[in-house]
Amino acid sequence: MTRGAVSLGVAGSLGPDVIARIAPAVENAGFHTLWVNDTPDGDALAALAAAARVTERLHLATGVVPVDRRPADTIAAEVASLDLPIERLTLGIGSGGSKAGALARVRQAVEVLHDAGVPRVVFGALGPKMRRTGAERAEGVLLNWVPPTEVRTQADALHAISPAAHVAVYVRAAIVPAARERLDAETARYASFPNYAANFERMGVGAADTTIRDVTELSDALEAHTAAADEVVLRAVVPDDTVEAYLDFVRRAAPSPG
Repeated sequence: MTRGAVSLGVAGSLGPDVIARIAPAVENAGFHTLWVNDTPDGDALAALAAAARVTERLHLATGVVPVDRRPADTIAAEVASLDLPIERLTLGIGSGGSKAGALARVRQAVEVLHDAGVPRVVFGALGPKMRRTGAERAEGVLLNWVPPTEVRTQADALHAISPAAHVAVYVRAAIVPAARERLDAETARYASFPNYAANFERMGVGAADTTIRDVTELSDALEAHTAAADEVVLRAVVPDDTVEAYLDFVRRAAPSPG
């Protein structure tokens, strides 16, 4: 993958039908990958299967599947049953809600997934131990709620451990004024989580400092992130969860050719 690739992220709760209507526009706009969050009310793998059926080149990724809720052997079985295109697939996994045994869970999970024939696995990683494990045991990491300067620091450290490690970063983006209220609510929600609050404090930033809040900021913000990470995933925050709102985001945020 070219360093600084630009991708799009959406929530699995949109459902396979909506995501299948969005995916061709994502591919045609030149985004590298469609990332789909896996949530209790949204199966990312089912959504990616729907996207795979209506696209040809678009890479597909989960961001992320918690392995305490969906064990790795279950994930591998679903990948096979859905006939997901392995050559286009990246499985993002996370340890889940419990801190106890988190590193052991993801280490075991990546072994199961690799043994099942999944070649690309990345870890959703907040702390340094999980990031290092992603570089050493998997194909890389997916960062979240991190400003560009810190992304560069973390990416440089991970590439020193493993030059081939892939470093992607989720960046919440609300690029029309009508979407900012939803972004503000999402920002406040994450800032209230103790582990994220502690991480923001360690980095010396507020949660809002890691987001994109206006279409006029998009070019400069993207340049800062793409210079730091291997892949920037614009997590689309739109005024409402309609196909039209996501298609408008895709049009406005489409990567520049070349």
